[in-house]
This record gives sequence, structure tokens and C-alpha cells, in this order.
Amino acid sequence: MFLSKKSIVLFSFIILFVTHSAFGQLIEDNPVEMQGIDIVENLGGQVPLDLTFVNESGDTVQLGSYFHQDKPVLFSLVYYECPMLCTLVLNGLSNGISKLDWVPGEEYQMVSVSIDPRETPKLAADKKHRYLEELQKEEMSEDGWAFLVGSQDQIEKLADALGFKYFYVEERDQYAHPAAAYLLTSDGRISRYLYGIEFKPNDLKLGLLEASEGKIGTTIDKLLLYCFHYDPSEKSYVVFAQNVMKLGGAVTLLILGVFLAMLWTRDKLKKA
Repeated sequence: MFLSKKSIVLFSFIILFVTHSAFGQLIEDNPVEMQGIDIVENLGGQVPLDLTFVNESGDTVQLGSYFHQDKPVLFSLVYYECPMLCTLVLNGLSNGISKLDWVPGEEYQMVSVSIDPRETPKLAADKKHRYLEELQKEEMSEDGWAFLVGSQDQIEKLADALGFKYFYVEERDQYAHPAAAYLLTSDGRISRYLYGIEFKPNDLKLGLLEASEGKIGTTIDKLLLYCFHYDPSEKSYVVFAQNVMKLGGAVTLLILGVFLAMLWTRDKLKKA
């Protein structure tokens, strides 16, 4: 069974409810604000690349410095001291990309931004160190996955562009938010939303290939994208039967053509 976007958001909060350590992310007495936690899709929308943040080394960087490299960007909005949900999202991304033969920093870029303006580059550095250590991709550079912090106004502009609806729970000193990852093109346009806390390697690979507009991957990878398409109702890439039939027909004609050519050549050689 596949879950809808709303079901995934609701499921995220059920997890928070039954887990005491993350109970603070639920607001029992404010259902109006709870209804505002959502992701409003803005496919094709432009992320403002002139926003500025601070990286894990303490340097001020422009968001655009992670774009315009002919690489898609796998993006996430989290906060590093989140008691549960953000860690699950980051774990899901780490587990998913660990199964890909593509490497962050080579075929694609990864960027995580904290939604908490109080968080420091030190927290970002600690989080980065943990995930780079877990991935154990020897060919991956430290620049392949950036962990950023920033000011409230820059965070809000970025969240608005991505359609990420969240709010701060003052009495718990925590943030209530949905769970998702974003695939962006090299020029900062939103290509695809991936929901939940687990990200299937196939969805990540096809999403990155789609966001790259065919600029990364092998010919076989591009054929896979031709045979699969993203189904919004199932929130996943599924087999596109019509294209598979077209491809199968083309392969059959090619094989038949080669076979007939061989017969014609053989007959010609016999006559000679």
C-alpha cells in the first residue's frame, strides 16, 4: 500500500505522538496550527539563490554557490537538535544514497539547511561529521554534503519557496514540521518532492536523473527514466507501461532487422 502526501504527514505526527522523546513536537491544544503543517508543492518554482547562510566551517556562503555546476541538488530542511523526525529524515537520505553508485559532490550535490536560527556552525559540523562517517564513501569529498545554518529571514524565504510549512512550539522549545526531501535542478528549480522518512534508492536515482535533465547517468540509466515515471498518487516512481511497450517494440524491430540483414548477407555470399 502506498500513502498519500497527507497520510505521510499525519503518519509523521503519529510517530511523534507515540515516542516520548519527541512528544514536544505535538501541540495538543492548538489544532489550528497543526493543520498548517504541510508541504505546498511548487514544482518548477525557483529557489532564491541569492540567500546567504553559514556553513559548517563558519564561513558565510551564498546558496547559489551549490548550484550552476550542471549537477542536481538533493535538498533537505531540518534542524540539528530535533529530537526525532529530522534525524529520521537524514538517516533515510543517508541510507538511500549509500546504495547508489553515484557520489555526492561528483554526480550531484547535497545540501541540508537548519530551520532553527539559533543553531550554530558547530552543531552543523557535528551533524556533518556523523553522516560522512556513516556513508564511508572514500571517493566522496567533504563538500559533497553541505550543512548550513542561517538567520530567521533567510530561512523563511527558503521555506516559503520550497512550500515547507512549519512553526515553532514555544512551550516545548521545538519545531513542528513535515518530513520530505527535495530534488532541485542545477539552476535552482524544484524538480520533485520526495515524502516521508525513507527514500528508496530507485526513487533517489530516478529523481536525480530527472532533475539533471539527463546530464548525469549512463544510457541505461536514461532508458530507466524513460520506462519509469513519477506517480503523485503513489509518491514514487512506477513503471510506465506505455513507454515500456514502445521500447520493447523498438527492440523487437531492431532484432528483426539485424536477423533479416544477416539472412540477406548470407544469401548474397552463397550466390557469390
